[in-house]
Amino acid sequence: MDKVASVAPSERFVLRVKPLVESVYGPLGIDVDGVCDRIQTLLAPHLSNAARDLNPIDRWSQDDVLLITYGDSILRSDQKESPLRTLHDFLSNYLRDVLTGVHILPFFPYSSDDGFAVIDYLQVNPELGDWKDVGRIAEQFDLMTDLVMNHVSSQSQWFQQFKQGQPPGCDYFIAIDPETDVSGVVRPRNTALLCPVETPDGTQHVWATFGHDQIDLNFANPDVLLEFIGIILHYLNTGTKLLRLDAIGYLWKTLGSPCIHLQETHTLIKLIREIVALVKPDASLVTETNVPNRENLSYFGNRNEAHLIYNFSLPPLVVNALLQERSDHLKTWMMSMPPAPLGCAYFNFTASHDGMGMRPTEGLLEAEEYETFLRCMKAFGGEISMRAQADGSESPYEVNISLFDAMKGTAQGEDEWQIPRFLCSQTIMMSLEGIPAFYIHSLLATSNDHEAVQRTGRKRSINRHQWNYDHLLAQLQTPDSAQSLVLRDLSRLIQLRRQQPAFHPNATQYTLHLQPALFGFWRQSIGRDQSIFSIHNLTPRPQVLNLRDINLIGIDPWFDLISDTVIPEGMYEFSLPPYQSAWITNKVQAKA
Repeated sequence: MDKVASVAPSERFVLRVKPLVESVYGPLGIDVDGVCDRIQTLLAPHLSNAARDLNPIDRWSQDDVLLITYGDSILRSDQKESPLRTLHDFLSNYLRDVLTGVHILPFFPYSSDDGFAVIDYLQVNPELGDWKDVGRIAEQFDLMTDLVMNHVSSQSQWFQQFKQGQPPGCDYFIAIDPETDVSGVVRPRNTALLCPVETPDGTQHVWATFGHDQIDLNFANPDVLLEFIGIILHYLNTGTKLLRLDAIGYLWKTLGSPCIHLQETHTLIKLIREIVALVKPDASLVTETNVPNRENLSYFGNRNEAHLIYNFSLPPLVVNALLQERSDHLKTWMMSMPPAPLGCAYFNFTASHDGMGMRPTEGLLEAEEYETFLRCMKAFGGEISMRAQADGSESPYEVNISLFDAMKGTAQGEDEWQIPRFLCSQTIMMSLEGIPAFYIHSLLATSNDHEAVQRTGRKRSINRHQWNYDHLLAQLQTPDSAQSLVLRDLSRLIQLRRQQPAFHPNATQYTLHLQPALFGFWRQSIGRDQSIFSIHNLTPRPQVLNLRDINLIGIDPWFDLISDTVIPEGMYEFSLPPYQSAWITNKVQAKA
């Protein structure tokens, strides 16, 4: 703990927050003292007397497991209760003893992008429920809330004020000459960067990184920062434990630069972290930056930016390993991954509301495998979304597919191993260093929703299915349904995982060098009293693990937690059926 960890909040503000404000706004000639006074006025009613840094080891444990879901992923046909109340019912009945946290995707009034074009940050979408419904979930689970800072809906009050030339919104956006060369700006979409809009001053062209209904905000104006500090305080006071900074890498714009990962963006993340620590010290920042791995890792900063970063390379590499039936690229990537700094962790996932990002595979997959990957995803019912390149060409940005259907087969085509292959992918994810997060449609083995794509005209809708609650319950009560099999098996594995100290998010991880058909790594608890060898068969054929390859210590009894079997002394080979995983440990904490 550093020398300013336990000082009074006002002193900490001067030591930590003010220099960050100076770094961003001082070079712009803005009155830094005035900005700091306004921030302190906002913070004053919310300051925590415990505004100190947590011991990094105490921020989380192996017990932390999250769900990712929309507020209306499950709906009742009779509509007698709000979708958020229905979600709470499902969580309470099926996942209360399985998961510890819930990321409810944007639950605010919105105009497009299924919530990420926010109209009003301080209201709950009445079609979903109200703040009481959100609070009810937050009472039982650690709540992750989206802070969509980069852009706002074109229907928001701020943008309407811009179009009318009225304050404060008239100064909240970025308008530039349409002849400006913006070809070097990194784009996640293939729409035009500049959106023409009529104002009292004539046609202005505003910056819109993600599309013309999502207008970028101008953080060079400190008033915008002040607005979002107020929003952050509201979220923390209504139960938020994890704050997800959506698309944060694009936050600051400087003409002549790529307008991604700029230093001002990193400084503002540090500023947000300090403000959160002053109000709710045990809350964590999560950065969402769907970019190549090296760029993504920069958001840990020097242990002073994100507490958690999305592990974006993981989904395509896990899927590719199971398509190709070999571990080489997954293993190479894993060996290149540094341990997360103490007090930071990877946010591991294999599926989410977005597609499977392809930019994180850059430099990791060979060209032929990359094309095979795309071909298989299309064959399994997926779609490909494109992004614009600087030269005007397009390249794949993400694959839109349900992860369950991405596991229909291998590079050889579809087969009968979909469920075991899918379970293997999830077991790999939950075994890795970091905190695991399961998309609701992974827990529920949801298939591609092609009707939703046709209805909305958006490819991402393929993996944003809305379950009818009664139909879902019927499936879960049918023992041999995919939904019942997957939720039952994953629930057992998650509960088992939560009891193992070797799966602490910061526990040691070491890549094992096994035959290509196997993927394996060693985890060791922080107290060094438990080891787990996490071994995964990536093929539809039985594989034999030579136990001497993982250097089992002969003086210890060993046990596979997943199959509930003892490995007797003198045994040298361990057989794994198709797509079977093993957690071979020297210390059995408990059985699920």
